[in-house]
Amino acid sequence: MQHLQNLEQGVRHYCLYHPENLTYLQGSRPVPASTPKSSRPRPALRPLKGTRILSLALNLPGPAALMRCHAMGAQCVKLEPPAPASAGAGSSGDPMRQYNAPAYEQMHQGVRILCADLKTEAGQKKLHAELARADILLTSFRPSALKKLGLQWSALHRRFPQLAMVRIVGAAGARAEEPGHDLTYQAEQGLVTGLDLPASLYADMGGSLMASEAVLQARLQQLQSGKSVQIEVALVDATAYLALPRSWGLTRSGAAVGGGHAGYRVYACKDGRVALAALEPHFAAALAGAAGLQQSHYATMFQPQTQAALAAFIGSKTRKQLDALAVAKDIPLLTLKD
Repeated sequence: MQHLQNLEQGVRHYCLYHPENLTYLQGSRPVPASTPKSSRPRPALRPLKGTRILSLALNLPGPAALMRCHAMGAQCVKLEPPAPASAGAGSSGDPMRQYNAPAYEQMHQGVRILCADLKTEAGQKKLHAELARADILLTSFRPSALKKLGLQWSALHRRFPQLAMVRIVGAAGARAEEPGHDLTYQAEQGLVTGLDLPASLYADMGGSLMASEAVLQARLQQLQSGKSVQIEVALVDATAYLALPRSWGLTRSGAAVGGGHAGYRVYACKDGRVALAALEPHFAAALAGAAGLQQSHYATMFQPQTQAALAAFIGSKTRKQLDALAVAKDIPLLTLKD
Protein backbone atom coordinates (compact mmCIF):
# COMPACT_ATOMS: atom_id res chain seq x y z
CA MET A 1 0.00 0.00 0.00
CA GLN A 2 2.84 2.39 0.82
CA HIS A 3 4.36 1.68 -2.60
CA LEU A 4 1.06 2.60 -4.24
CA GLN A 5 0.82 5.84 -2.26
CA ASN A 6 4.39 6.76 -3.20
CA LEU A 7 3.72 6.06 -6.86
CA GLU A 8 0.50 8.10 -6.91
CA GLN A 9 2.31 11.04 -5.32
CA GLY A 10 5.11 10.71 -7.83
CA VAL A 11 2.73 10.68 -10.80
CA ARG A 12 1.18 13.92 -9.56
CA HIS A 13 4.38 15.77 -8.80
CA TYR A 14 7.57 14.23 -10.19
CA CYS A 15 7.59 15.66 -13.69
CA LEU A 16 6.38 19.12 -12.67
CA TYR A 17 9.28 20.44 -10.63
CA HIS A 18 11.33 20.00 -7.51
CA PRO A 19 10.99 23.25 -5.51
CA GLU A 20 14.47 22.91 -4.08
CA ASN A 21 15.93 23.05 -7.58
CA LEU A 22 13.59 25.62 -9.13
CA THR A 23 15.29 28.47 -10.94
CA TYR A 24 14.12 31.36 -13.05
CA LEU A 25 16.04 33.08 -15.79
CA GLN A 26 16.65 36.80 -15.71
CA GLY A 27 18.81 37.82 -18.63
CA SER A 28 21.28 34.99 -19.14
CA ARG A 29 21.85 34.28 -15.46
CA PRO A 30 19.85 31.79 -13.37
CA VAL A 31 18.53 33.25 -10.14
CA PRO A 32 17.83 30.56 -7.51
CA ALA A 33 14.53 30.44 -5.73
CA SER A 34 14.39 31.37 -2.04
CA THR A 35 16.53 29.11 0.11
CA PRO A 36 14.38 26.84 2.30
CA LYS A 37 14.67 27.23 6.05
CA SER A 38 16.19 23.78 6.38
CA SER A 39 19.69 23.43 4.92
CA ARG A 40 19.13 19.73 4.28
CA PRO A 41 18.27 19.04 0.60
CA ARG A 42 14.86 17.51 0.01
CA PRO A 43 15.13 13.96 -1.33
CA ALA A 44 14.13 13.45 -4.94
CA LEU A 45 10.82 11.66 -5.42
CA ARG A 46 11.24 8.01 -6.43
CA PRO A 47 7.74 6.92 -7.53
CA LEU A 48 9.13 3.86 -9.35
CA LYS A 49 11.32 2.65 -6.50
CA GLY A 50 11.17 -1.13 -6.43
CA THR A 51 9.78 -1.38 -9.96
CA ARG A 52 11.78 -3.64 -12.27
CA ILE A 53 11.90 -2.64 -15.92
CA LEU A 54 13.35 -4.74 -18.72
CA SER A 55 14.06 -2.84 -21.92
CA LEU A 56 14.70 -4.23 -25.39
CA ALA A 57 14.41 -0.75 -26.95
CA LEU A 58 17.32 0.62 -28.98
CA ASN A 59 18.35 3.97 -30.50
CA LEU A 60 16.88 7.05 -28.77
CA PRO A 61 13.23 6.98 -27.57
CA GLY A 62 13.48 3.77 -25.53
CA PRO A 63 16.81 4.46 -23.83
CA ALA A 64 15.74 8.06 -23.11
CA ALA A 65 12.54 6.73 -21.52
CA LEU A 66 14.58 4.23 -19.51
CA MET A 67 16.82 7.08 -18.33
CA ARG A 68 13.70 8.88 -17.03
CA CYS A 69 12.46 5.74 -15.31
CA HIS A 70 15.80 5.16 -13.64
CA ALA A 71 15.71 8.75 -12.37
CA MET A 72 12.32 7.91 -10.85
CA GLY A 73 13.85 5.02 -8.92
CA ALA A 74 13.21 2.04 -11.19
CA GLN A 75 15.60 -0.90 -11.35
CA CYS A 76 16.46 -0.94 -15.05
CA VAL A 77 17.87 -3.79 -17.11
CA LYS A 78 18.50 -3.58 -20.85
CA LEU A 79 18.97 -6.60 -23.08
CA GLU A 80 20.95 -5.66 -26.19
CA PRO A 81 21.76 -7.69 -29.28
CA PRO A 82 25.40 -8.62 -29.92
CA ALA A 83 27.52 -5.92 -31.51
CA PRO A 84 28.23 -6.30 -35.25
CA ALA A 85 31.27 -8.40 -36.05
CA SER A 86 32.88 -5.38 -37.71
CA ALA A 87 32.54 -3.24 -34.57
CA GLY A 88 35.53 -2.58 -32.38
CA ALA A 89 36.15 -3.70 -28.82
CA GLY A 90 33.68 -2.33 -26.29
CA SER A 91 30.99 -1.80 -28.91
CA SER A 92 27.30 -2.29 -28.33
CA GLY A 93 24.48 -3.84 -30.31
CA ASP A 94 22.59 -0.58 -29.88
CA PRO A 95 23.35 1.67 -32.90
CA MET A 96 23.22 4.72 -30.60
CA ARG A 97 26.59 3.63 -29.18
CA GLN A 98 28.08 4.09 -32.66
CA TYR A 99 26.14 7.28 -33.48
CA ASN A 100 27.06 9.11 -30.29
CA ALA A 101 28.91 7.36 -27.47
CA PRO A 102 28.48 10.18 -24.89
CA ALA A 103 24.70 10.22 -25.44
CA TYR A 104 24.58 6.44 -25.08
CA GLU A 105 26.59 6.54 -21.87
CA GLN A 106 24.41 9.26 -20.33
CA MET A 107 21.18 7.43 -21.10
CA HIS A 108 22.49 4.16 -19.65
CA GLN A 109 23.94 5.39 -16.37
CA GLY A 110 22.70 3.06 -13.65
CA VAL A 111 21.24 0.60 -16.18
CA ARG A 112 22.41 -3.03 -16.10
CA ILE A 113 23.33 -3.99 -19.65
CA LEU A 114 23.04 -7.61 -20.78
CA CYS A 115 23.69 -9.10 -24.21
CA ALA A 116 21.70 -11.81 -25.96
CA ASP A 117 20.80 -12.86 -29.48
CA LEU A 118 17.04 -13.25 -29.17
CA LYS A 119 16.93 -15.31 -32.35
CA THR A 120 18.77 -18.14 -30.61
CA GLU A 121 17.62 -20.63 -28.00
CA ALA A 122 20.19 -19.35 -25.51
CA GLY A 123 19.08 -15.79 -26.11
CA GLN A 124 15.44 -16.70 -25.58
CA LYS A 125 16.32 -18.47 -22.35
CA LYS A 126 18.10 -15.38 -21.04
CA LEU A 127 15.18 -13.19 -22.15
CA HIS A 128 12.60 -15.34 -20.37
CA ALA A 129 14.66 -15.38 -17.18
CA GLU A 130 14.64 -11.58 -17.17
CA LEU A 131 10.95 -11.36 -18.08
CA ALA A 132 10.08 -13.57 -15.10
CA ARG A 133 11.74 -11.02 -12.79
CA ALA A 134 10.40 -7.86 -14.44
CA ASP A 135 7.32 -5.76 -13.73
CA ILE A 136 7.34 -3.87 -17.05
CA LEU A 137 8.74 -4.64 -20.49
CA LEU A 138 9.73 -1.73 -22.74
CA THR A 139 10.13 -2.36 -26.48
CA SER A 140 10.55 -0.42 -29.72
CA PHE A 141 10.01 -3.18 -32.28
CA ARG A 142 7.36 -3.24 -34.98
CA PRO A 143 4.51 -5.70 -34.29
CA SER A 144 5.81 -8.24 -36.83
CA ALA A 145 9.21 -8.32 -35.12
CA LEU A 146 7.58 -8.81 -31.71
CA LYS A 147 5.61 -11.74 -33.10
CA LYS A 148 8.74 -13.39 -34.49
CA LEU A 149 10.32 -13.15 -31.04
CA GLY A 150 7.24 -14.53 -29.31
CA LEU A 151 6.60 -11.19 -27.62
CA GLN A 152 3.15 -10.35 -28.94
CA TRP A 153 0.92 -9.36 -26.03
CA SER A 154 -1.35 -12.42 -26.07
CA ALA A 155 1.55 -14.86 -25.74
CA LEU A 156 3.49 -12.65 -23.35
CA HIS A 157 0.56 -12.07 -21.01
CA ARG A 158 -0.28 -15.76 -20.96
CA ARG A 159 3.25 -16.76 -19.98
CA PHE A 160 4.06 -13.80 -17.70
CA PRO A 161 0.75 -12.53 -16.27
CA GLN A 162 2.53 -10.24 -13.81
CA LEU A 163 4.20 -8.32 -16.62
CA ALA A 164 2.99 -5.04 -18.14
CA MET A 165 4.22 -3.87 -21.53
CA VAL A 166 4.96 -0.46 -23.04
CA ARG A 167 5.45 -0.63 -26.82
CA ILE A 168 7.06 2.30 -28.64
CA VAL A 169 6.09 2.35 -32.33
CA GLY A 170 6.39 4.87 -35.12
CA ALA A 171 2.69 5.23 -35.79
CA ALA A 172 -0.32 3.76 -34.03
CA GLY A 173 -2.55 0.86 -34.95
CA ALA A 174 -2.59 -0.22 -38.58
CA ARG A 175 0.34 2.10 -39.38
CA ALA A 176 2.67 0.50 -36.81
CA GLU A 177 4.49 -1.47 -39.54
CA GLU A 178 5.35 1.65 -41.55
CA PRO A 179 9.05 2.61 -41.60
CA GLY A 180 9.82 6.05 -40.29
CA HIS A 181 12.12 8.16 -38.17
CA ASP A 182 12.08 11.35 -36.15
CA LEU A 183 12.45 13.47 -39.27
CA THR A 184 9.47 11.91 -41.06
CA TYR A 185 7.26 12.16 -37.97
CA GLN A 186 8.08 15.84 -37.56
CA ALA A 187 7.49 16.45 -41.27
CA GLU A 188 4.07 14.80 -40.99
CA GLN A 189 3.08 17.33 -38.34
CA GLY A 190 4.33 20.35 -40.29
CA LEU A 191 7.42 20.91 -38.14
CA VAL A 192 9.94 20.71 -40.99
CA THR A 193 10.21 23.91 -43.00
CA GLY A 194 12.23 24.45 -46.15
CA LEU A 195 15.33 22.27 -46.49
CA ASP A 196 16.57 22.78 -42.93
CA LEU A 197 16.65 19.91 -40.46
CA PRO A 198 14.84 20.44 -37.13
CA ALA A 199 16.94 21.78 -34.26
CA SER A 200 16.36 18.66 -32.14
CA LEU A 201 14.85 15.18 -32.25
CA TYR A 202 11.50 16.30 -30.90
CA ALA A 203 9.54 13.20 -31.97
CA ASP A 204 11.96 10.83 -30.27
CA MET A 205 12.27 12.86 -27.08
CA GLY A 206 8.56 13.59 -26.90
CA GLY A 207 7.95 9.88 -27.38
CA SER A 208 10.37 9.07 -24.58
CA LEU A 209 8.40 11.28 -22.20
CA MET A 210 5.13 9.64 -23.22
CA ALA A 211 6.74 6.21 -22.77
CA SER A 212 7.91 7.04 -19.25
CA GLU A 213 4.40 8.36 -18.55
CA ALA A 214 3.01 5.06 -19.86
CA VAL A 215 5.30 3.16 -17.48
CA LEU A 216 3.81 5.13 -14.58
CA GLN A 217 0.29 4.42 -15.85
CA ALA A 218 0.98 0.71 -16.24
CA ARG A 219 2.52 0.47 -12.78
CA LEU A 220 -0.41 2.27 -11.18
CA GLN A 221 -2.77 -0.15 -12.89
CA GLN A 222 -0.79 -3.11 -11.54
CA LEU A 223 -0.81 -1.79 -8.00
CA GLN A 224 -4.42 -0.62 -7.98
CA SER A 225 -6.09 -3.58 -9.68
CA GLY A 226 -3.52 -6.35 -9.71
CA LYS A 227 -3.85 -6.49 -13.50
CA SER A 228 -1.19 -5.86 -16.11
CA VAL A 229 -1.80 -3.95 -19.33
CA GLN A 230 -0.03 -3.15 -22.55
CA ILE A 231 0.23 0.47 -23.70
CA GLU A 232 1.22 1.59 -27.18
CA VAL A 233 3.17 4.84 -27.53
CA ALA A 234 3.36 6.21 -31.08
CA LEU A 235 6.05 8.73 -32.00
CA VAL A 236 3.64 10.30 -34.50
CA ASP A 237 1.21 10.96 -31.65
CA ALA A 238 3.98 12.39 -29.46
CA THR A 239 4.95 14.75 -32.27
CA ALA A 240 1.33 15.74 -32.84
CA TYR A 241 1.07 16.65 -29.17
CA LEU A 242 4.19 18.83 -29.36
CA ALA A 243 2.78 20.42 -32.51
CA LEU A 244 -0.57 21.38 -30.94
CA PRO A 245 0.38 25.07 -30.49
CA ARG A 246 1.11 25.18 -34.22
CA SER A 247 -2.18 23.49 -35.10
CA TRP A 248 -4.02 25.95 -32.85
CA GLY A 249 -2.41 28.83 -34.72
CA LEU A 250 -0.43 30.09 -31.75
CA THR A 251 2.87 30.07 -33.63
CA ARG A 252 1.64 31.00 -37.12
CA SER A 253 3.40 33.96 -38.72
CA GLY A 254 2.02 37.17 -37.27
CA ALA A 255 0.43 35.52 -34.21
CA ALA A 256 1.35 36.65 -30.70
CA VAL A 257 4.09 34.03 -30.31
CA GLY A 258 4.72 33.78 -34.04
CA GLY A 259 6.56 37.08 -34.36
CA GLY A 260 3.56 39.40 -34.45
CA HIS A 261 3.99 40.73 -30.91
CA ALA A 262 7.00 43.06 -30.76
CA GLY A 263 7.86 41.84 -27.27
CA TYR A 264 8.12 38.21 -28.36
CA ARG A 265 10.79 38.05 -31.03
CA VAL A 266 14.46 37.43 -31.65
CA TYR A 267 16.40 40.66 -32.24
CA ALA A 268 19.96 41.48 -33.22
CA CYS A 269 22.06 43.41 -30.71
CA LYS A 270 25.54 44.93 -31.03
CA ASP A 271 27.43 41.70 -30.35
CA GLY A 272 24.91 38.93 -30.83
CA ARG A 273 21.21 38.25 -30.54
CA VAL A 274 18.54 38.38 -27.87
CA ALA A 275 15.53 36.14 -27.39
CA LEU A 276 12.91 38.51 -25.98
CA ALA A 277 9.75 37.18 -24.33
CA ALA A 278 8.00 40.25 -22.86
CA LEU A 279 4.55 39.01 -23.77
CA GLU A 280 2.42 39.66 -20.68
CA PRO A 281 1.24 43.27 -20.12
CA HIS A 282 3.50 43.96 -17.13
CA PHE A 283 6.57 42.66 -19.00
CA ALA A 284 5.60 44.63 -22.11
CA ALA A 285 5.20 47.77 -19.99
CA ALA A 286 8.64 47.29 -18.44
CA LEU A 287 10.14 46.78 -21.89
CA ALA A 288 8.39 49.83 -23.34
CA GLY A 289 9.53 51.97 -20.44
CA ALA A 290 13.15 50.87 -20.86
CA ALA A 291 13.03 51.51 -24.61
CA GLY A 292 11.32 54.91 -24.26
CA LEU A 293 8.09 53.87 -25.95
CA GLN A 294 4.99 55.88 -25.09
CA GLN A 295 2.55 52.95 -25.05
CA SER A 296 2.64 49.20 -24.49
CA HIS A 297 -0.98 48.05 -24.74
CA TYR A 298 -1.70 44.91 -26.73
CA ALA A 299 -2.59 46.51 -30.06
CA THR A 300 0.45 48.78 -29.94
CA MET A 301 2.79 45.82 -29.57
CA PHE A 302 1.60 44.48 -32.94
CA GLN A 303 2.31 47.69 -34.85
CA PRO A 304 5.29 47.69 -37.28
CA GLN A 305 6.59 50.95 -35.83
CA THR A 306 6.78 49.36 -32.38
CA GLN A 307 8.83 46.48 -33.75
CA ALA A 308 11.10 48.93 -35.58
CA ALA A 309 11.61 51.02 -32.44
CA LEU A 310 12.48 47.98 -30.35
CA ALA A 311 14.81 46.67 -33.06
CA ALA A 312 16.66 50.00 -33.05
CA PHE A 313 16.82 50.14 -29.24
CA ILE A 314 18.06 46.56 -28.84
CA GLY A 315 20.43 46.92 -31.78
CA SER A 316 22.19 49.75 -29.96
CA LYS A 317 22.93 47.63 -26.87
CA THR A 318 25.51 44.98 -26.07
CA ARG A 319 24.62 41.63 -24.54
CA LYS A 320 26.09 42.77 -21.23
CA GLN A 321 23.92 45.89 -21.23
CA LEU A 322 20.81 43.87 -22.06
CA ASP A 323 21.56 41.32 -19.34
CA ALA A 324 21.82 44.15 -16.81
CA LEU A 325 18.60 45.71 -18.13
CA ALA A 326 16.77 42.39 -17.76
CA VAL A 327 17.73 42.13 -14.11
CA ALA A 328 17.04 45.79 -13.31
CA LYS A 329 13.65 45.95 -15.07
CA ASP A 330 12.47 42.35 -14.63
CA ILE A 331 12.28 41.67 -18.37
CA PRO A 332 12.37 38.04 -19.60
CA LEU A 333 15.12 37.82 -22.19
CA LEU A 334 18.14 35.69 -22.94
CA THR A 335 21.15 37.00 -24.84
CA LEU A 336 22.96 34.82 -27.38
CA LYS A 337 26.48 35.12 -28.74
CA ASP A 338 25.55 34.56 -32.35
